[in-house]
Amino acid sequence: MENKIETLSTVVVDYQSDLYKIVDALNRTLKEKDLMFGLALDKQDENKAVFTIYRT
Repeated sequence: MENKIETLSTVVVDYQSDLYKIVDALNRTLKEKDLMFGLALDKQDENKAVFTIYRT
C-alpha cells in the first residue's frame, strides 16, 4: 500500500509567531478529510513563512 502525499497549494506569507496555532488547528480539524497543513520558515528570508496544503 503506497501512501502518496499531493501538494495542493503553497503560499509565502509574512511570518508571525502564532501562525503555528492556525496550522495546528487546521491539522486537528481536517485530518479526517485527508488534508494536512505545513508551515516552514522561508530559506531565503527569515521574515517569511511557507504555508503548504497537502492531500494525504
